[in-house]
Amino acid sequence: MSSSRRVTPGPVPSAASRRTGAARRGAAALGLAVATTVTGLTVNSAPAGAAVPVGPVIQDGMAQPVFSSNRNDWIREEVWVETPVDSDGDGRNDRVHAEVTRLRETETAGLKSPVVYEVSPYYAGGNDIANHDVDHELNQAVRPGKGWLNRGGKLLDPAADERLSAAAADDSGAGGADASLAASGPQPVISTSHESNWLPRGFAVVHAESLGSGQSDGCPTTGGRNETIGAKSVVDWLNGRAKAYDASGREVGATWSTGKVGMIGTSYNGTLPNAVASTGVEGLEAIVPISAISSWYDYYRANGAVVAAGGYQGEDTDVLAEYVYTRADRQVCRSVIEELAKAQDRVTGDYNAFWDERNYMNDVGKVHAAVLVAHGLNDWNVKTKQAAQWYEALKARGVPHKIYLHQGGHGGSPSVDVLNRWFTRYLLDYQNGVENDPRALVQREDKTLVQYAEWPDPAAANAELNLAPGAGGAAGVLTPDKTRKGKPVTETIVDDATKPAQTLADAATSPNRLAYKSEALTAAARLSGTPRVSLRMSFDQPAANVTALLVDYDQSGKAKIITRGWTDPQNRKSISRTEPVKPGTPYRLDFDLQPHDYIFPAGHRIGVVLLSSDYEYTIRPAPGARLHLDTTKSTVTLPIVGGAGALTPES
Repeated sequence: MSSSRRVTPGPVPSAASRRTGAARRGAAALGLAVATTVTGLTVNSAPAGAAVPVGPVIQDGMAQPVFSSNRNDWIREEVWVETPVDSDGDGRNDRVHAEVTRLRETETAGLKSPVVYEVSPYYAGGNDIANHDVDHELNQAVRPGKGWLNRGGKLLDPAADERLSAAAADDSGAGGADASLAASGPQPVISTSHESNWLPRGFAVVHAESLGSGQSDGCPTTGGRNETIGAKSVVDWLNGRAKAYDASGREVGATWSTGKVGMIGTSYNGTLPNAVASTGVEGLEAIVPISAISSWYDYYRANGAVVAAGGYQGEDTDVLAEYVYTRADRQVCRSVIEELAKAQDRVTGDYNAFWDERNYMNDVGKVHAAVLVAHGLNDWNVKTKQAAQWYEALKARGVPHKIYLHQGGHGGSPSVDVLNRWFTRYLLDYQNGVENDPRALVQREDKTLVQYAEWPDPAAANAELNLAPGAGGAAGVLTPDKTRKGKPVTETIVDDATKPAQTLADAATSPNRLAYKSEALTAAARLSGTPRVSLRMSFDQPAANVTALLVDYDQSGKAKIITRGWTDPQNRKSISRTEPVKPGTPYRLDFDLQPHDYIFPAGHRIGVVLLSSDYEYTIRPAPGARLHLDTTKSTVTLPIVGGAGALTPES
């Protein structure tokens, strides 16, 4: 039996409801006349003759908004933090442009503040850039068009890019620039996100522009080591280990900082906290990666196949680097981006040294910051594997961890109260017991929030299902019963990359897919974890895509794709090595689908649909390749709470 507890409010908190915590005021006021202890947190006296410092007030395990929320009362300063890298090759160390917003009490009352820090390549927007062409044969080097990096694909339009809007939203769901504050006070150079939540609670906020973007030096490298070092250097500066300068060249220190830093952000902005945490840098005490990448290979590839981020067909590391290359000098980084285009290898899709540099899983053992992972269960841009593999590795190493999974897509922060408990514990070092809370907060299909002891649910057990063929292109059966062994029973898929997966899943019959459905469920069944397929297949061509869908079929037969996965049969033994496929020779293909947490309702049928090319994600070769599946030697494994016994059919 799974251990869970429903909590309120039910729906994902709205921007208004997320701010309810801000309505609670602590008992202390500004300008306390004497040193005091508030809910166990000691506030020290100031030197004789100086203004008495104030400190955070904590109630119910959360820092309270007792400081001014008027931005006219805040100090805003602009700095350039020096890094130890020269990624643009100009003979000078790159500098990261950053903006600090802190309380006036850090100047007048001796207050030292922990820091909520977000770094992004998106603050200066994006460029109109062409994606790669994806309508070509597999393993084919595509000749670019005329002009620098003219890739022949559709334009990447910043105005329609959900990553920019998701990254700009702060932890209350509002945009990065607070329009209500625009008429007065010091104007932000970079962003105002997070400020209204955290400054009144005693924190400072730092925004920084990633290397190669905005007013920072250096070159964008889409997850390269220099970007990690650039973002890390700000943490070093906040701890007195790096230098920073103002616009006049005067050195600026961060003497107002406690040195305790919490990084937060969405998309690329959430990926950089993972990257910096993987260095083990001292002072980084907590991170909140939202819709974040843990391995860039898994963003643009899958098991040897070139697979797009959802909504970004044809994008790759070179496209994204050129997209965020918004610094004033538009020439100095051209050779760097050209090298990305070569090293990423869109021909074989193999994992290589280029991708290994961008794999933060390699250094997860260095992470000591407490990690609150947040991810949308329906995020097909940054897919759920990115969160699941990172979270699992942290869990295995005893790093303080929590996960928030919601029903949305890209983006979606935990509520301010959830964040507040996390930052209060790890940035203010207040023992509020957050580490003893249930580790998983999952938004269910009806929008209620449910707490579970851990994720995936410890009560989930693998249920292995077999495939029984259909007839005339109709769906076969997905069954826990053993299928007949002996002579192979073969079904065939004819690839047609022009047909979207949803169309094929809905089709009653089709030569372009194979479908298998369970009997109708007598009770709801919960999937929690990573589905996996093991297929015995042969091919009539030396290269092919293979795609698997996990589907929920309702009583009317309408298909809802829950999750999916992809593989390149040429990488059947290793993602690092392409091996030829001999037409007619059967091969074993074992691969995962994207992790998920989903409840199949009673009366519905669980379905598995197999196809070749996936219109929205894979390279799209000309139709006609034939794939042959031996159903007697193919299985599907689902992590079901309660195991196979929970998949009982209707009687």
